[in-house]
Amino acid sequence: MTNEDIFARLRDILIETFDIEADRITPEARLYEDLDIDSIDAVDLIVKLKPMVGKKLQPEAFKAVRTLQDVVDALQGLIKTPETAGA
Repeated sequence: MTNEDIFARLRDILIETFDIEADRITPEARLYEDLDIDSIDAVDLIVKLKPMVGKKLQPEAFKAVRTLQDVVDALQGLIKTPETAGA
């Protein structure tokens, strides 16, 4: 899955789940400041992203996430990391 694929799916989730206007959704958009995604919304977002990765997402993987590009990078890292990594 490419970064573009991940971003496209993320954009769709933000539009469908959080009613965010498409023109506000850019890689540089900050989740909290620009898109008004609060901590409860962030949990909902993680739940929606889980099928992309195919395994349980740990909130710790997203602690440093600030922008949509950060989300894409975190997901790409999880997709490329085997399930047993760190175990």
